[in-house]
Amino acid sequence: MVADNDGTSDRSSAVDQVVGQIRDLIRDRAFVVGNVLPPEAELATMFGAGRNTVREAVRTLKAYGILESRQKIGAVITDRRTAAVADLFSVAMEVSVDTFRDIQGFRRLTEMNLGKLIVGRISDADLRRLESANAQMAATNDPTLASEYDFEFHQVMIEAAGNGTLSEIYQMLKPVICRLMQSGKTQRQSLNMKSAEQHTAIVQALREGEILDFQYHMNRHLAAGLEFIPPSRPS
Repeated sequence: MVADNDGTSDRSSAVDQVVGQIRDLIRDRAFVVGNVLPPEAELATMFGAGRNTVREAVRTLKAYGILESRQKIGAVITDRRTAAVADLFSVAMEVSVDTFRDIQGFRRLTEMNLGKLIVGRISDADLRRLESANAQMAATNDPTLASEYDFEFHQVMIEAAGNGTLSEIYQMLKPVICRLMQSGKTQRQSLNMKSAEQHTAIVQALREGEILDFQYHMNRHLAAGLEFIPPSRPS
């Protein structure tokens, strides 16, 4: 077993060793973006390492952009290289009516059709995740945090559809989508509560297995907020 101790160099060496072992594990098991890493306790047993060493190794891989933490799920394989590009794009992007319509048009094409894949099939666990994200969104007055929970709500539905490629695309677009969500929430707190009410209606439609209700409430939800987006600048 690789023991945890107070020696800085020894500890760094132990952490580096576990970092390499985790990367080997990802390669050997053919993990892809979106797969969940085994829990830290299991990794510690697997590698014969201390829990603190494993925890530091996981933190290191998060800093590298190979892993990210997701609430109630654990450490998920990711690729922050594409997300970093999206971060830069979102900063430079002008939040205008045209931009909003373009992004919402893409979301409408995908999320409106989720009903065919998840209505009557989504698990109780995923429904609880939706309700948890919505409750946390409604409870915060921080527009940035509210946008994170808003995005999480929609990402849960995307993941429930079981399409890995679509989930990855949404993760790439997260900085852009969150910025658009934040724009409306910053300008008017009541929009956050309106979104929470619409989320509740969407979850209810999923619980009742009503695809038409799901599409109706999703359409209303995606169309909301346009009035808070500033108009495009004249060319």
